[in-house]
Amino acid sequence: MLHIKKFSIRLVMSLLVIGALLTTVEFVSGVKMRSLAASALNKVNLAYPNHVDKSVELSLKSLFKGKETYRTYPLAVAKETSLEVSRDWSKYPSKEVVATGYTAGVESTGKNPGHPLYGITYSGVKVKRDLYSTIAADPKVFPLGTVLFIPGYGYGVVADTGSAIKGDIIDLYFETVADVYNEWGKQTVEVYIIQKGNGKITEKELVAMNEDETMQVFRQNYIKKK
Repeated sequence: MLHIKKFSIRLVMSLLVIGALLTTVEFVSGVKMRSLAASALNKVNLAYPNHVDKSVELSLKSLFKGKETYRTYPLAVAKETSLEVSRDWSKYPSKEVVATGYTAGVESTGKNPGHPLYGITYSGVKVKRDLYSTIAADPKVFPLGTVLFIPGYGYGVVADTGSAIKGDIIDLYFETVADVYNEWGKQTVEVYIIQKGNGKITEKELVAMNEDETMQVFRQNYIKKK
C-alpha cells in the first residue's frame, strides 16, 4: 500500500512538472493543453482513487488558472491597434458606394514611370498608400480633401478624380496590381465621412495627417515594410 501511495504521489508530481511545461507551450503556440492535463489527472484518480492528495490535485488545476488572461491579451492589443474598432463609426454620416482599386501605373492611369506626371493625382499630391491614403472620387459627391473611413482599407483622402469615377463610386490607391486584386478587388461598402473637403488638398496636409503622433499605433497596419 505504501508503495502504491509513493508511486501515485510521484506520478502526480511528474504531472505538475509536465503541466508547467504545457502552460508554456499553450501560451506560445495557442494549443489547448488543459484538457490533456485533466484527462491525465482523471486516469490517476481512477487507478488510485484513495491515494491522490486533493491539495496536489488543486495545485495541478491551478497551473491553468488565469490562462484566458494570457490567451486574450494579444487579441486585446490587436483590437486597440485596429481602426475598425477604435471608435464608434456610426456617429459619422455614411454613404454606400462601389469601391474599386487603382495604381499609378499605365494599367490605371495610362502613364509609365518615366512620365512627368506619373504618380501625381489631380490635386497635385503624390499617390500614397498609408494610414491616410489617396483615393479618387467624383468631386460632386466627395470634394477634394474629403476624408473618408473605408472599412477594410482605412482612411482615404480624396485627392484624385477619374473619367470612370462618377456618382457613388470611389477608387482606392494601391501600390501594385497584385495588391488591388489580393487586398480589395471591387466591393460595395458603407464609407464614413470624417471630414468634408473644401476642394483642395496639399502634400503638406497629407504628410501631417500621416505623421500625427497620436495615430502612429494604427499606421503600421497600412504601410509596407521596405
